Amino acid sequence: MSTDATPLLRSPLHERHSALGAKFAAFGGWEMPLEYAGGGVLREHAAVREAVGVFDVSHLGKARVSGPGAAEFVNACLTNDLGRIRPGKAQYTLCCDDATGGVVDDLIAYLVGPDEVFLIPNAANTAEVVRRLSAAAPAGILVRDEHRDHAVLAVQGPQSPDTVKALGLPVEHEYMSFSTGRVDGVELIVCRTGYTGEVGYELVVPWDDATRVWDALVRAGVRPCGLGARDTLRTEMGYPLHGQELSLEITPVQARSGWAVGWSKPAFWGRDALLAEKERGPRRSLRGLELTGRGVPRGHMQVYAGSTLVGETTSGTFSPTKKAGIALALLDTAAGLAEGDEVEIDIRGRRTGARIVKPPFVQTSVR
Repeated sequence: MSTDATPLLRSPLHERHSALGAKFAAFGGWEMPLEYAGGGVLREHAAVREAVGVFDVSHLGKARVSGPGAAEFVNACLTNDLGRIRPGKAQYTLCCDDATGGVVDDLIAYLVGPDEVFLIPNAANTAEVVRRLSAAAPAGILVRDEHRDHAVLAVQGPQSPDTVKALGLPVEHEYMSFSTGRVDGVELIVCRTGYTGEVGYELVVPWDDATRVWDALVRAGVRPCGLGARDTLRTEMGYPLHGQELSLEITPVQARSGWAVGWSKPAFWGRDALLAEKERGPRRSLRGLELTGRGVPRGHMQVYAGSTLVGETTSGTFSPTKKAGIALALLDTAAGLAEGDEVEIDIRGRRTGARIVKPPFVQTSVR
């Protein structure tokens, strides 16, 4: 149920999720499966780390920028450098506010060619990303919101290549590249990407054909997984979630996402603000925290070094892999803290010890 007057949007697979006994939750304006009956977060998490699982992430946005010089236009707006990749490759990038450098959204850009770029933003931010690109687009460049034209199914886990190959889809293309294929007569895009830290593929499927592809995956023995497991998996990897580790108030410099910024590019939104912040050094920096005591951290919990408040958690969870509490936190750089230093997290009025570590919290490979 929606918490306000606006009804929640639903995936084209909603009936399939209901039939599997899914527990639903609101996410980015969508009603999406959190976990499934007979599974639960722990089993679904383990399926992805050890075998293969599938996530319905159709709530993710989709937008297309096309027209003469579309790639050059996108490159002048978003942070990463599309000039580093060739057509057929995808790239993680950021849409930043030009004045402040804060992050409007983080997204994946599929470089189709010099005149076409396909974008996958986050659900809640799609309209704003499209609005900003449309407002900046010169004559001849079309920015189209295709949010509900495509579904996205993320097949993730060490057994995903064998599973995807058995369905007749291509699997040999390199990480962060995409190809096309067919499942049960449905033409789709297969991209070697994901949000779990495991080998995986994201299938971009026509909205009306999503159930046919989902059914083929389930028949192949792939375990359906909900957004609960997706969150524990991404937190174990230290991957940011917009609204928590990235936001209009949190820049890529603070989030330690500068690797996704083409610093030598002559233009991108937020360039001047981010270069200035990088030069002077950010006032806070995103770090990993691994609990040394018992407890499960969540977001927006205060972090102390001795009696001094030094920051706040942005995300926190129980790591099913490490069997310990883990968190991401923005810590004041003036505190001079380093990896290995001990801090405390205030978990519902009780301080629990934690150690500063460098994410990821677990060792896996997406390659």
